[in-house]
Amino acid sequence: MRVVAKFGGTSLGSGDRVARAADSIAKAVDSGHEIAVVASAMGSTTDELLEEIEFEVDDADRAEIVSMGERTSVRMLKAALTARGVDATFLEPGSEEWPVITNEVGELDAEATRERAATLAASLDGTVPVITGFLAQTLAGEVTTLGRGGSDTSAVMLGKYMDADEVVIVTDVEGVMTGDPHVVEGARNVARITVDELRNLSFRGAEVIAPSALVYKDEDLDVRVVHYQHGDLLAGGTRIEGTFQNLIDMREDSLACVTVAGRAIRNRPGILADLSTALRGAEINIDAVASGMDSVTFYVDTDISGAAQATLHEEVVGDESLSSVTVEDDFAVVRVMGGELPNRPGVISDIVGPIAAAGITVHDIITSATSVALFVDWEDREEVLRIVQDEF
Repeated sequence: MRVVAKFGGTSLGSGDRVARAADSIAKAVDSGHEIAVVASAMGSTTDELLEEIEFEVDDADRAEIVSMGERTSVRMLKAALTARGVDATFLEPGSEEWPVITNEVGELDAEATRERAATLAASLDGTVPVITGFLAQTLAGEVTTLGRGGSDTSAVMLGKYMDADEVVIVTDVEGVMTGDPHVVEGARNVARITVDELRNLSFRGAEVIAPSALVYKDEDLDVRVVHYQHGDLLAGGTRIEGTFQNLIDMREDSLACVTVAGRAIRNRPGILADLSTALRGAEINIDAVASGMDSVTFYVDTDISGAAQATLHEEVVGDESLSSVTVEDDFAVVRVMGGELPNRPGVISDIVGPIAAAGITVHDIITSATSVALFVDWEDREEVLRIVQDEF
């Protein structure tokens, strides 16, 4: 197999961990696999360097300063591999074979990077390149960076452009866990997770893999996350499946919004659970939920809106904190889903602005980490879909 292995800062946080990383790489090489390595700065070196910059500095000098952590890591890991009889070389910005090319503001030059990565892949037979993560350079040779989580991005990007079979992210957790093991008891490893699921978790605080990295994950590239103590690059951990695609979707059937009003409903513990459980008991599926200070709205199929209203009315009359329930029919929902939405400043304005300019009312907007759902009048659905498609 051809494998790109990325070692995070924790997995290279000491001399012993560097040795452990080198052992796992050497084992894979001895088994006949082609290995390329992406290395982060040891421990929290990059953060420490950034904290020391307490003076005016331009972007070019800042990039040069923070690059020192990765430049040190690749030298140490290369030396450890050489000591184990592995033919290794380190690559950093300025190296003749350096693969990751951006413009001056860190935006990837995909064509140049693809060409250089393919050239690097052709030289893997018998040699292990140890590549600085996070860093890039312009065609003019100036050092740039790929931003927070850039080493993950380097690894998955290079895995794609080097036509690798797999990218292995070596970190300080046993793959993706059911919860943060530092916070909850009984957290266990998840054997498989989809790109969609992981990107949503990543944008909401899970520090397993940088969301920007998963943009480069495609169906032909396997990605796994393993613990640095595992010792085997080719097994274990969590496998990340599928690929994230930008998608604009319009629900075929109309929806009704069933709204429950109450005094300071947001401060009523368990109210959402009570109302949702009541709908579940009536076998009513909920498409979406929107909440305010004094109301909760459930979007359900129009043809069962009467049953939903009756069910929720029983809850209203039995709870003195609730006042009334009402139904409005014939809404459409258009959803915009895309991995880059959270990184696009003003994305809500980009979506809603043209709709408002067309004189169309947006009744509700519900957002998640990687999606925006627009609720509009049923008769406006085709026009809204056209506007959104034109924008994205």
